[in-house]
Amino acid sequence: MKAAVLVEVKQSLAIRAEPDPVATAGHAVVTLRAAALNHRDLWIQQGLYKDIKVPMILGSDGAGVVAAVGTASDDDWVGREVIINPALEWGRNPHAQGPNFRILGLPDPGTFAEQIVVPVANLAPKPAHLSWEAAAALPLTGLTAWRALFTRADLKTGERVLITGIGGGAALAALQFAVAAGAQVWVTSGSPEKLERARALGAAGGVNYHETDWSAQLKKTAGHFDVIVDSAGGDGFSQLIELTNPGGRLVFFGATNGNPKALDLRRCFFRQVSLLGSTMGSPIDFSTMARLVEAKKIVPVVDRVFPLDSADQALRHLEAGAHFGKVVLSV
Repeated sequence: MKAAVLVEVKQSLAIRAEPDPVATAGHAVVTLRAAALNHRDLWIQQGLYKDIKVPMILGSDGAGVVAAVGTASDDDWVGREVIINPALEWGRNPHAQGPNFRILGLPDPGTFAEQIVVPVANLAPKPAHLSWEAAAALPLTGLTAWRALFTRADLKTGERVLITGIGGGAALAALQFAVAAGAQVWVTSGSPEKLERARALGAAGGVNYHETDWSAQLKKTAGHFDVIVDSAGGDGFSQLIELTNPGGRLVFFGATNGNPKALDLRRCFFRQVSLLGSTMGSPIDFSTMARLVEAKKIVPVVDRVFPLDSADQALRHLEAGAHFGKVVLSV
């Protein structure tokens, strides 16, 4: 099979032939039709993860057709169109991942290839209304956004939500899910164009975080929020605490801007604010998320589609940071 392979960290991906995968017991071979990029792939290429062993095939997101299974009782999966849950071996505890948890694409071979072998337990029917590219854009960011909003923050209809850094896949999925759940959603971005595109997806409004008074603008136009979803961290995190309602929930699943230099704990406990860390999600989260997408006919936002042969060019596009939605590979 053809695959985009990381041969050395900090080097371009190589397009080359790799051995065809074989379905062992409890596993399935999926012929991929599309795969989606995540910043995780970019950071692995840059050598920012530990225990990177090369050569390796990157990619956590994929959609395709089941070609073979390793256990006869799973034969009914053969020929079905599926999406792949990239959260491997979550464990028995729904509240947190277990010691064997890992994400597809490191260390297990990923989706930047014509075929992949994954556990049958990590397959789910592809939502029928989605194209291959939109389906591939769903799994990792959809799972992350779902768990953050509903499992961790317990979002309710009619609540007020703030989502920071709109434009990335998880933030956009959170916007679409929250709107579908009947929440009132505001967003932040460093791009006026992205703010306008978020409004077209149902956001009530937004502010540019490059403006020094962005939090004051939000307070004036939107008030305070019941739920805030953040993936940036950094010094702006303390301002998010100021934007929560008493008893509000601030859920976060990333720290692209690093750790905040100061955090006023008194403001947190006096106002009964909950700080909620979140990572990926459980199998129940994934199946529930997929059902919502099917029922509400939600379509993940795809920024641009590249052929598999241009996987490294796709990573450079992601690295530039101008994308709005998922960057996808057509396989």
